[in-house]
Amino acid sequence: MTSIVTTTWDEPALVQSAQRGNLDAFNALILHYQAQVYNLALHLLHDEAAADDAAQEAFISAYKALSKFRGGSFRAWLLRIVSNACYDEMRRHQRRPTTLWDDFGDMDEEANPYLVDDGPQPEQRVQQHELRALLDRALCRLPQEQRMTLLLVDQMGFSYQEVAETLGVRLGTVKSRLARARLAMRSLLQEEGELLPHRYRLNSETGN
Repeated sequence: MTSIVTTTWDEPALVQSAQRGNLDAFNALILHYQAQVYNLALHLLHDEAAADDAAQEAFISAYKALSKFRGGSFRAWLLRIVSNACYDEMRRHQRRPTTLWDDFGDMDEEANPYLVDDGPQPEQRVQQHELRALLDRALCRLPQEQRMTLLLVDQMGFSYQEVAETLGVRLGTVKSRLARARLAMRSLLQEEGELLPHRYRLNSETGN
């Protein structure tokens, strides 16, 4: 079959060609999104080998289900498949979902609205590690739908609309889940307030 050759990215054309059986078109789509698929799997599973397996399973599932794709965001559709693959993997092995907080960079409240920056930068690296451990424990206690929404918005930088398409829910549902997730994270972190570095403690604890 003749390969599809384009000079610009034309996702709808590639999808239509892939649905007609053009494997080169499908491979072009996978190459374009493979990093995002793998990163999402890694964020959820926190295991490189498991993430690689989940990503491969998602690609195979996507290829088999191409005829069912009815338009919209192919990326959202693909990421929904990999997220389902990850949760299947966690159920099989009773994994606890986790995330890579190192990817938060400076970990300030602008990137993480449920944290409050109320002081100077932590002076010791150990505080950063302790904070990541606290965040990880708190995240694992969130309901699955809140955890996934928080991950996609605050860590992967998705827009609300992209999250709605990825999770197959309404825009208002994304907003309400995110609000509840951030509030829950604040509450869970407050429970361990004494362990938090000073700059991340809530205002009620710092007397402000």
